[in-house]
Amino acid sequence: MKAQAIGSFARGEPAKPIRLHKPWTRYLVPAGRALFVAVFLLGTPGHFGRSAASYGADNGVPFADLVVPLSGLLALLGGLSVLLGYRTRLGAAMIAVYLVPVTLMMHRFWVLHDPSMVHLQEAMFLKNLALFGTALMLIGRGAGPVSFDAMSDVRIPPET
Repeated sequence: MKAQAIGSFARGEPAKPIRLHKPWTRYLVPAGRALFVAVFLLGTPGHFGRSAASYGADNGVPFADLVVPLSGLLALLGGLSVLLGYRTRLGAAMIAVYLVPVTLMMHRFWVLHDPSMVHLQEAMFLKNLALFGTALMLIGRGAGPVSFDAMSDVRIPPET
């Protein structure tokens, strides 16, 4: 098969697309949603302790006693929405709104001097960028076929 594909390419024939539309592939999206939101759902309890607000205040978060628990609530609600595939675009938007200030305020690697902390915070910053990108994809594409959105047809069509 490999030699045939190379031969057809060499003859200038169009490549045949690889099709992954097997019945089991419909479960890849909900599995991906679960892995995506794990960081938000598992991290939520940490937003409600005194040490979290103190850490936020130390990093310049204004009104940290109020803002840090609210950010935890935003991450929890957005995470549950995406996990269940219920109003997924709204949940992903909540996560995106959560990620912007958290990334810019809590992972400012460019102001640090300790090389190990620079490396750690840069990695966290880049991780959050990847999570933000995933949130944007969910906003654009929705929850996929295995979701409450698909069952109830509560999908918001993308703007054209």
